[in-house]
Amino acid sequence: MARYSKSAGKDVKRAVKRKKKRTLKSGKGGAVKSRKQAIAIGLSEARKKGKKVPKKAKKKTKKKKSKKKS
Repeated sequence: MARYSKSAGKDVKRAVKRKKKRTLKSGKGGAVKSRKQAIAIGLSEARKKGKKVPKKAKKKTKKKKSKKKS
């Protein structure tokens, strides 16, 4: 079973093309230079359109060890 829809792949492809043309902008308005960032933007746009894309991965946090007094 496919994880991503074909139309979501098209959105990513479109974002990568915009990156190559230097017309893809990041959140702050600067031009995107990273290929990974272009793919992430394409997936984000596909999610907003309601296409079949897995949920965004959440960051794992480390648990702090508590020091016991003896």
